[in-house]
Amino acid sequence: MVQENKIKLFLVDDDELYLKLLEIELLENADLVIETYTTGENCIRNLDHNPDLVVLDYHLDGVEKTAMNGIEVLDKIKAFNLKIPVIMLSSQDKIDVAVNCMHHKASEYIVKSETAFIRLQQSMSNIFHTQKIEKTLSWYMEKM
Repeated sequence: MVQENKIKLFLVDDDELYLKLLEIELLENADLVIETYTTGENCIRNLDHNPDLVVLDYHLDGVEKTAMNGIEVLDKIKAFNLKIPVIMLSSQDKIDVAVNCMHHKASEYIVKSETAFIRLQQSMSNIFHTQKIEKTLSWYMEKM
């Protein structure tokens, strides 16, 4: 498959080991182009690479203590392009954190656990399936 036709995924997590494990897991199970970032600031600086999806950690202060948190980065991504789906991935299992992420227009909130990789793949599949349907419907409506 040609590089331009592959799904471009941004992974953003301040835990470099988890970030690498996530990248390896996703590349083994899907044909993707992945860019990884350990800070939200680096992710935001590269949004002009036009990701199809961003997987974003909630806490991003492991590399830089003054780094933006996941909610701030989520808001910046949505300000750049509201249509970029963002899946929040975090060790926070508090319902108020998940609800707050959804209020900030996250597509999904997944708790880092033994099933996180499977849930992430399912969520990604659902998002891309929905996008495909929306593109087909908009094409159809334009033809009418």
